Order: sequence, then structure tokens, then C-alpha cells
Amino acid sequence: MAARRVILKLSGQSLAGSLGWGIDLKALFRIAKELFKAQQHNIQIGVVVGGGNIWRGGRDQGLKLDRIMADNMGMLATIINAIALQDACEQNGIKTRVLSAVEVAKVAEPFIRRRAIRHMEKGRLVIFAAGTGNPYFSTDTAAALRAIEIGAELLLKATQVEGVYSDDPHKNPKAKFFKTIHYQEAIEKKLKIMDTTALALCQENKMPVRVFSLHKEGNIYKALTGKKLGTLLEV
Repeated sequence: MAARRVILKLSGQSLAGSLGWGIDLKALFRIAKELFKAQQHNIQIGVVVGGGNIWRGGRDQGLKLDRIMADNMGMLATIINAIALQDACEQNGIKTRVLSAVEVAKVAEPFIRRRAIRHMEKGRLVIFAAGTGNPYFSTDTAAALRAIEIGAELLLKATQVEGVYSDDPHKNPKAKFFKTIHYQEAIEKKLKIMDTTALALCQENKMPVRVFSLHKEGNIYKALTGKKLGTLLEV
């Protein structure tokens, strides 16, 4: 059964598609079409976008920028992605609002919890940009925080693999796949699902998380409408 209100976490890389960097319009519009289909089921959807397709804090280039400055640049990258996704969604007939944790008055509304909930109640897709608005916090943590704040019933995380494994399945073909796993076990095994802050937030607030592959067409729609894909992380 589909959850009534859901947060979907998309990495910046999901918007890069086959390009590997920047925004691949084909990938962008595929995501928008699946969001449109899911919205027809009267599901209230919020999306948290990353920014790694535009800026990864200089890590890939070995740049030694101040961490706070680099994180601020990353937040701006998520705003670029949010605006791109908003336009693609609106071209697909979805009424969409971007709410940013960092004020950019001319391009997005500021994040206000009650406003976000009201938009969703009115059937609008809400895209949350700029992470938490603070350095040192990942967009995974932002997704966990927003899910808790707006009273979501489920947090969905679209990834590069089928779900949660005991090891990197790209490097270790014998890695064990988990259909379900409890937070404590995930933390003890140091599984790379989300950073520890995001995991702790979800565990403490009993927020279930479903991790699934972005790469199969239709998976976003299926996950949003309650299909049992990937791995369910629960208390």
C-alpha cells in the first residue's frame, strides 16, 4: 500500500544520467514523467535533490577549499538542480514549488515547514533545495530532516544499486543483499546507506527508509506507489 506523504531523495548524479556530469535532459524528463504518474494516485510528494553532478566540494579534483565555502557551493548546486527539476515537472503538468533552506528570493520560496505541508496538501510537488542550509550536513541528512518535519510516512532513497548490500556489489560480486534490515544492524555493520547523522535521525524518529535502484525505468513510480523494491530499512 502506498504511503500518503513521501519524501524522495535524489542524488545530483541521478540528474547527470549518461553524461556523468551536469544535467542530462533525458534523465531529468524521465524522472519528471514518473513523478507525474505517481501524483495521479493522490500521493503527496516531496523531493530532496543533491548537487554532486555540479559540485562535489572539490574532492574529485583534490582541491583544498575551505570546507564551509565548499559546502556553501554545494548548496547552490542543489538549487540549480531543483530549478531544473521544477521546470521539467511543470512541463509534464505538475504544479511544483521549490523551497530553499538558503534564501534566494527571486528563484525559490524560503523553506517554512507549514508552507511546505500546505503546498503538499494542495497537490503540489515540493522540491527541497540547499540541504539543511548549514555546512557539514549532507543532503541525505536534509532528506531525513525534511521527512520528519513534514510528517512523511516513508523516505525513499534512489541509488546506483538495487538496495543495501553487505559490501559494494560493483567490487564484490559475493556481497549479500538485504531485503529488510534494522537500523541498529546497519549501524553496527557500518553499511553505506546514508551518513550516520541521517541514519540516527531516522532511527530516533522511527522513519522507515526504502533504498532502491534509480537505473531501472519505472522504479521511481513503483517505489512511490508502494511497490516493494530494493531494501526496507526499519526500526
